[in-house]
Amino acid sequence: MKLRQNIRHFAAKKALTMPVVGDIATDKLVDLHVRVFGERADPQRRDEREIHMARFFECTFDTYVRALEEGFTEAEAREITHIQANFDFYNHGWTEMMEFPVNELEDHYERYEAFFERYDIDIANPLGDFRTREIPDAPSTPEKLDDPEHPHAEGGFADDVYVEDGEGELRIGGQEEPDDVDVGIAPGLQDVDSEADGERDETEA
Repeated sequence: MKLRQNIRHFAAKKALTMPVVGDIATDKLVDLHVRVFGERADPQRRDEREIHMARFFECTFDTYVRALEEGFTEAEAREITHIQANFDFYNHGWTEMMEFPVNELEDHYERYEAFFERYDIDIANPLGDFRTREIPDAPSTPEKLDDPEHPHAEGGFADDVYVEDGEGELRIGGQEEPDDVDVGIAPGLQDVDSEADGERDETEA
């Protein structure tokens, strides 16, 4: 999968692993992800999906923190959670929201198979042991799986984690984490003007 990565992703990582601050950052990042993926949905379907996504994404941030605790890099831990989301989109037939083509589902699963098996995660059960909250149902569109269209999917990045940095350079494996990261620039923790700008920036997802 190809992800974007900038200093605010490292700030978010730091925030998410801190007491109290972590809850604030989680709430803000959940809102951001719901908005980003909600905007990719069929407008007539957006509202009915957003409540589901909000609760689902809350669980994936638990996955993110656990992956970090197990030694995965920021990019790898975030990719794991995005794979979980794409499994969920696929299961619902929400192909227009997917980040990689349906024919790469197995490839993405296999790269993190050991982690996924440890927590009972698979394509049909994207949250596994991290399903610690009730996830509201949302209507599926299974007919889209017959001839999937996924305009936001980028194929050819299933063999590793690919990261596009702030200068547009593509790196395999992600950037080296800076030594001194200001947690105050994490989404939801910066000043109001900056926060408003960040909420409109899809690259933070």
